[in-house]
Amino acid sequence: MTDKAAAKPGAAFNFMIDFGPLLAYFLAYKLVGGMSGMIAGTLVFMVAILIALSVSLARFGRVSPMTWISAILIIGFGALTLYFRDPRFIQMKPTIIYAGFALLLFGGLAAGKPLLKYVFHLAFEGLSDKGWMKLTLNWALFFTAMAIVNEVMRASLSFDTWLTIKVWGITILSLLFAFANIPMLLRHGLTVPEEDKKAADPAAGDQGDLPLPPVPPRG
Repeated sequence: MTDKAAAKPGAAFNFMIDFGPLLAYFLAYKLVGGMSGMIAGTLVFMVAILIALSVSLARFGRVSPMTWISAILIIGFGALTLYFRDPRFIQMKPTIIYAGFALLLFGGLAAGKPLLKYVFHLAFEGLSDKGWMKLTLNWALFFTAMAIVNEVMRASLSFDTWLTIKVWGITILSLLFAFANIPMLLRHGLTVPEEDKKAADPAAGDQGDLPLPPVPPRG
């Protein structure tokens, strides 16, 4: 019988836990359309994130801190969106998530503590302290940029366009940025499983899976 405490979710599972509820929101909004679609999408979003939390707890006995924070904000801002029937609340949520994480990471760096190490240490075995500092700085800068981008999009785009870019554009950008960190991680001691070495070596074949750095929540 699998020990939940010993098991750890893979990159693909973490991605679906974060992206699944957002995709459900997008599909519900598109299927219904208009203000009714926004209301339906918000309800689906809130239910989907609760299901995602339940699946993670049932399968691994834990949920990542980032996912907890994202879920709390989804429920809170989703409730405000439904009560006031105003999409601006759900649009503000990513800005608060990104800005909040950026402040936390910058604060940790100022204190000499790369906070990502305490969240993702099991996923990045062997990474040196210098590597953790660089990874934390990279994501702090990325979160800051994403908060600014979201505010620009919120102020200048329709809700429909904003949602489409958020679901697809921001997700792709986040994944590209995550993979762009891999060479730096490998230079700073990241341990690659034997079966993944070919994928991590540019001169090798294309077998195996590259280690996936943490990707910011998309909720």
